[in-house]
Amino acid sequence: MAQAVVPAMQCRVGVKAAAGRVWSAGRTRTGRGGASPGFKVMAVSTGSTGVVPRLEQLLNMDTTPYTDKVIAEYIWVGGSGIDIRSKSRTISKPVEDPSELPKWNYDGSSTGQAPGEDSEVILYPQAIFKDPFRGGNNVLVICDTYTPQGEPLPTNKRHRAAQIFSDPKVAEQVPWFGIEQEYTLLQKDVNWPLGWPVGGFPGPQGPYYCAVGADKSFGRDISDAHYKACLYAGINISGTNGEVMPGQWEYQVGPSVGIEAGDHIWISRYILERITEQAGVVLTLDPKPIQGDWNGAGCHTNYSTKTMREDGGFEEIKRAILNLSLRHDLHISAYGEGNERRLTGKHETASIGTFSWGVANRGCSIRVGRDTEAKGKGRQ
Repeated sequence: MAQAVVPAMQCRVGVKAAAGRVWSAGRTRTGRGGASPGFKVMAVSTGSTGVVPRLEQLLNMDTTPYTDKVIAEYIWVGGSGIDIRSKSRTISKPVEDPSELPKWNYDGSSTGQAPGEDSEVILYPQAIFKDPFRGGNNVLVICDTYTPQGEPLPTNKRHRAAQIFSDPKVAEQVPWFGIEQEYTLLQKDVNWPLGWPVGGFPGPQGPYYCAVGADKSFGRDISDAHYKACLYAGINISGTNGEVMPGQWEYQVGPSVGIEAGDHIWISRYILERITEQAGVVLTLDPKPIQGDWNGAGCHTNYSTKTMREDGGFEEIKRAILNLSLRHDLHISAYGEGNERRLTGKHETASIGTFSWGVANRGCSIRVGRDTEAKGKGRQ
């Protein structure tokens, strides 16, 4: 059963034809306290025995007329530092702030985050979002992870980030982040990019970036469903586009201030994972999913401080770039695994071992926009 609450639209990408199966959709009911009219649960239905349609009715059910209880989906980063885990619990009434939610726990030995003899990991709710899959007053909850003694796990990078962003000297600079997340969609059974012939290759790159048409754009329904689901959830998503390699897409989150940027990008990734799961398509953030003359996928960060955005800010930008250049190797080591396969100096990337910066140069480590240079202030 593939299902998702999304704005009234069709979502048919990635579902193979199967005997006796059709796409059907049921509209959610409008109820008290926040049900969302105009949203549908998309589901695969047999249309014969009635069993699947009944399941679909249950998935479509709006519980708000019958109970004040809501479902909270607790979401956290797993043991690899990039995998996303989640589980659900019932909350007695609607919530508006993470402080209203209880802490919870999970088996850390099953996520690579704790030994079996002391497996309990504690979840601290940190941010909440509207749930685009269940609708109503149900929520998605970003959590970070701690030992029972209250120590942050090594994979809990949010803890230290929150400390930094709460420093008064940092906060007064109102740091803006704009995150550009690239991703690749793969055919489920063969792990080959969506739209590519199985075991073969499409035509060379060039026609696919920001393209339209069935022969050039593969996965738009997923991209659009994700876009609308993020807006519904309250994520500060600012755009999306098809990327250079066919089957590859990008979306942007921000500008967001401080820790909000991290919370929003992680919850947007969770939503994208759920949508691709339901569409029967594999999502990968691998930096270089296909070797050869094909672009990789990165997560580019646009950044500025209050000083950078004020008159004369270009000098502050250059000072920040100098500081980045002095710690290039340290920073690269923290940017994730596999970047050496992508950062080759080709395909719109800089070489991983060499720091560089330039204006409007996509082959540099740091690219400053033309408008920033012209105005003498802005972002990098």
